[in-house]
Amino acid sequence: MPTGSCMYGEIQYEYIGEPALTALCHCRDYQKWSGSGETSNVVVPRSAFKITKGNPKVFVRMGGSGQEHLHFFCGNCGSSLYSQPVSMPDVTIIKTGGLNGGAADIPIAVEFYTKDRQSFCIPIEGAQQAQTMS
Repeated sequence: MPTGSCMYGEIQYEYIGEPALTALCHCRDYQKWSGSGETSNVVVPRSAFKITKGNPKVFVRMGGSGQEHLHFFCGNCGSSLYSQPVSMPDVTIIKTGGLNGGAADIPIAVEFYTKDRQSFCIPIEGAQQAQTMS
């Protein structure tokens, strides 16, 4: 069962099964949230995701869908943990940087918001390229 945490382990989580999707997102919101050119994500059924320690803080922002997008993070160390868009009520989008053991062996299936891709980010060979998330 894959597990993950914030930088100092105050917030911990796990999920059951394989991700429904693996993706990079280059959208401007995720660039700001991560402080990077994109976020690397595993998308899992919300019913398969569970917080096992701590209580993450939440920041709510209107997403491109016009609906709320909930971003969860550690209130102490600031680590970005996962998000839950209201427009996608059945999934949790986990930031792979917090996975215990890393995410080097998780192949990326799709890159979203490539229209916002930073010039230093090179497309991943074999991954589907999508200008937006439609």
